[in-house]
Amino acid sequence: MLRAVALTCSLKPSPAESSTELLAQQVLDALAAHDVEGESVRVVDHDVKPGVDADMGDGDEWPRLRERVMAADILVFATPTWMGHMSSVAQRVLERLDAEISETDDAGRPALADKVAVIAVVGNEDGAHAIIADAFQGLADVGYTIPSQGSVYWNGEAMQRTDYKDLAETPEKVATTTQTVARHAAHLAALLSARPYPAP
Repeated sequence: MLRAVALTCSLKPSPAESSTELLAQQVLDALAAHDVEGESVRVVDHDVKPGVDADMGDGDEWPRLRERVMAADILVFATPTWMGHMSSVAQRVLERLDAEISETDDAGRPALADKVAVIAVVGNEDGAHAIIADAFQGLADVGYTIPSQGSVYWNGEAMQRTDYKDLAETPEKVATTTQTVARHAAHLAALLSARPYPAP
C-alpha cells in the first residue's frame, strides 16, 4: 500500500482549528479512496530548528519528521498564505528538505526521486499561484516528482474574516480539484513505485 504524509505548515499550534490542516486532511481523505494510507503532521507542534542539514542537533525534531517524510510515497505540502507568501513554517520545511539534494539511494538515485509531492494552499488574500510555483520549484529541486494538476487552493474574499474552516460546505471547485490532485498523485506514485527512475 502507498503511504502519504501531509506536512501542515499552519502557524497555529494544536489544538487550534486550522484551515490549512482541514484542506490537507481533505487531500488525504481523497487519497485514501485510491488505497493510499495517510497521516497529517502539524509542523509547528515540533521543534524544527532553522538550517539546511538533516539534523541540526540540540533538540532538533526534524529528524523524526524526516523519517515520516522518507517513508511516504506522497508528500502533501500544505501552507496558509500570509502577506502573499507561504508561511514561515513552510519555508523552513523547504530549507530542511534542502539537505536531501545530496542524499542518494543504494543505486545512486536522488533519495526523493521516486516520491510525489502535491500542494494545498489556503488564505484570505491573493498569492496561491505564486506560492505553488515557488514550492513546486523547491520540491522538484530536492527530487520530488510533480503530477499533472498537482495543487489545490482556496482564496477567500480579500480583507474579510471568513476562513476556509468556517465555510458551511467545501466549494465544488475545491472539492473536484482535490479529487483530481489525489487521483493523479496516487497514479504517479504507483507508477514510480513499480518502475523507479533509472540509476545513473
